[in-house]
Amino acid sequence: MDKLDEIFEQQKALNNRIGVITEEMSAEDKAQWVLNYTRAMQQEIAELIDSVPWKWWAKYQEFDEQNAKVEVVDLFHFLISIAQVLGMSPEDVYQAYVKKNKVNHNRQESGYTEKDEADSRHI
Repeated sequence: MDKLDEIFEQQKALNNRIGVITEEMSAEDKAQWVLNYTRAMQQEIAELIDSVPWKWWAKYQEFDEQNAKVEVVDLFHFLISIAQVLGMSPEDVYQAYVKKNKVNHNRQESGYTEKDEADSRHI
């Protein structure tokens, strides 16, 4: 089992423990949980932002790198949960990442001068 597989297993166990059973979700439940997790991620992003001195007018702030790392991990918890709600396995995530990464490189090579939503449809 690789590390991504292990992370997915641990997240599934945690979600099951709190009563979020992805295998039993209807389409409506899936939509609600994607929304729930996305909202939770917004909060975690806000907490990540608060870890850096973003108030250019305030002199009291310090970069809290340790907390920033914790917030990144919190984001992973919710992101993996979304993947699981959508029925994605670690292999699915890996394959989609590789394909999307290639699209992003192609966009950079071409200058990314215009948006082409069709370039990601195959993912």
